[in-house]
Amino acid sequence: LMRKAEFKNHFNAWSIALAILVLRWTCRIRLHRDPRAKLRREGKPYIYAVMHAHQVSAVIDAERGTGAMVSRSLDGQLIVPALKIRGAIPIRGSGGRGQRSGRGGLDALEALVEHVRGGRPAYLAVDGPRGPRGRVQRGIAALARRTDAAIICLTPIPSRRWVLHRAWDRFQIPKPLAYIDGYFAEPIHVAPDETDQQLRARVEAALHQLERQHDPQEAEYLYDNRAKRARSTSQAA
Repeated sequence: LMRKAEFKNHFNAWSIALAILVLRWTCRIRLHRDPRAKLRREGKPYIYAVMHAHQVSAVIDAERGTGAMVSRSLDGQLIVPALKIRGAIPIRGSGGRGQRSGRGGLDALEALVEHVRGGRPAYLAVDGPRGPRGRVQRGIAALARRTDAAIICLTPIPSRRWVLHRAWDRFQIPKPLAYIDGYFAEPIHVAPDETDQQLRARVEAALHQLERQHDPQEAEYLYDNRAKRARSTSQAA
């Protein structure tokens, strides 16, 4: 039974990788306000901050050599071959729901720190692996502070897509022949006097602003919007 399950997971993972290749061949990528050339000229390292829902679109146009933290959950296992095919370097991180995440997350963070210090970018799905949708977790602040890297907030939006409505993040999968517009915010640099919580708040605000501006329908499901609606419903009752 174990071998059968392992074979199924392996088959699914490589099917996803093949699908990523097909999407890369058929989708058109358009980038807006891309700051990377300027950062490279300045010799400034950078790390990508992307929401969990947008991982497939981000992987389709992954920068080669990017270190990507992926969870040890089944979701994480399924994305590893796709990352490798696109030239990214998977670094295993924390677990999914019901799994211990502390040691794995710390080990992956150390590996990402060394990766960025070695001159290559890194990528984090900043509200994963558990959510809530749009709430930035601790890893991005620790990584940026320890590497003196700029944080590049990126929101890729397909013109045609499937949305997994029951998933906590409303996971998105571009459809073949879609345009994928990648919207960048201004790079975020760590201020010497700010706390990690303040830095995370700036990253969160930038990602929320990108989605609200360019994908307002999905932005309605950001955790702070849901909280506002819940309060309004409660007050009306």
